[in-house]
Amino acid sequence: MRSREFDLDFRDKATKTRTWGVVLLSLAAVLWVWCAVLLTMPYQADRKPDDKYPDDCESRLFTDRGTANEGELHGDYCAQERDWPEVLAVLGASVPISVTGGTLFAVGTVSRRISSHGQAMRELDKLADKSKA
Repeated sequence: MRSREFDLDFRDKATKTRTWGVVLLSLAAVLWVWCAVLLTMPYQADRKPDDKYPDDCESRLFTDRGTANEGELHGDYCAQERDWPEVLAVLGASVPISVTGGTLFAVGTVSRRISSHGQAMRELDKLADKSKA
């Protein structure tokens, strides 16, 4: 395989690696948005299945009263409806995905830049050799 063909193949592989990094970072962003929704949006809790008048619950993050955190002690159903483990599981799942995505994106970008730099240096060397001859 000639040098130019090898370079182009290397750049294609680097672009694919970078694309996978972008996909994983996008997935991590979706998980972060989902976590933010779970923390910041108010929600409703059913007292029983198919409840026509569910309890309105404050968001986990912006609650002034204890409906979201201490409501279970007072017979409130809000604390049972949206548990912290779900939020932490979403947040925990986003960490390895974002680290992997960031790493793939960085490796793909750096590989492509190094390949481009190497090609530019070879072309400059060819021009310098022609000017000497």
